[in-house]
Amino acid sequence: MKKIGILFGMENTFPPAFVEKVNSMKVDGVTAEFVKLGGVKMAGPSGYRVIVDRISQDIPFYRAYLKNAVLNGTIVVNNPFWWTADDKFFNYALATELGVAIPPTVLLPHNKHPEGTTDQSMRNLIYPLNWDEIFEYVGFPAFLKPYSGGGWKHVYKVHSPEEFFHHYNQTGDLCMTLQHGVEFKEYFRCYVVGQEKVRIMYYDPRAPFHERYVRNPVPAHAKLLERVEKDALTLCRALGYDLNTVEFAVEDGIPYAIDFMNPAPDAEATSVGQENFEWVVNAVAEMAVKKALSDENPARELRWAAFLAGPVPVAAPESKPAPRKRVRA
Repeated sequence: MKKIGILFGMENTFPPAFVEKVNSMKVDGVTAEFVKLGGVKMAGPSGYRVIVDRISQDIPFYRAYLKNAVLNGTIVVNNPFWWTADDKFFNYALATELGVAIPPTVLLPHNKHPEGTTDQSMRNLIYPLNWDEIFEYVGFPAFLKPYSGGGWKHVYKVHSPEEFFHHYNQTGDLCMTLQHGVEFKEYFRCYVVGQEKVRIMYYDPRAPFHERYVRNPVPAHAKLLERVEKDALTLCRALGYDLNTVEFAVEDGIPYAIDFMNPAPDAEATSVGQENFEWVVNAVAEMAVKKALSDENPARELRWAAFLAGPVPVAAPESKPAPRKRVRA
């Protein structure tokens, strides 16, 4: 029996729907369930062929468990080794190398010394920084946000040096980036599953949380949607993520990748809407079953080399937005 497990936290709708979908497929020798674990014995098998991880980014115990599981043949979505090492600033740099449009972005030193360090620890740092050069490169408006993390925590939109310093001086020992703020008219959030399937969702990050997924959008141009899908696949294939969301802000017809380190993206029916919810449940279930039946060896490569191999060729788009969102020729 090849078991598929899902590891999750406060989610209420996606995990049970995922388990129900896998089991309803009635694939011989494959079953799905919620992961249950206690104390984890080193080098011990997990008992699962595949685990879909929705929570280890917040709980180190789960992250350590998943790494141990990989060593014993479990395929984890997403790769816990790379996810541990990844950060958004690296992703911006990688995307630029891959030809994906990224707004000008600068990595900034900590405003306050990290715990356990002093000014002697920072002797390689130029002080004071050439702030005028940084502001000229990035431009205003801009977003001050952590170089890693998510959930819109510690994110500030600033319109001037004065606003920047007001917020930067409150960031403590967080490592921050300053990124040009794209003045967008169109914004997309894309589910990418298995590095093959893409669901383009019209999205408005300026709206209240429960209204961000636009229900009846003005259809975008087909060529723009094709580029969005191509760039989303390019990024996820380079990073090796089998489940991710990629966000694009469009200015002057150019889709700028804004956020694409979301390996446990929101999939609750109450926020993404029923059509998007059903799509992601089906797509993730089908991917998990395919992996469970494969001969993939997760410990052989761990995809560490994927982003070093250079630009990843992407074939013509294989999927389209939801049927009622399709653009007429």
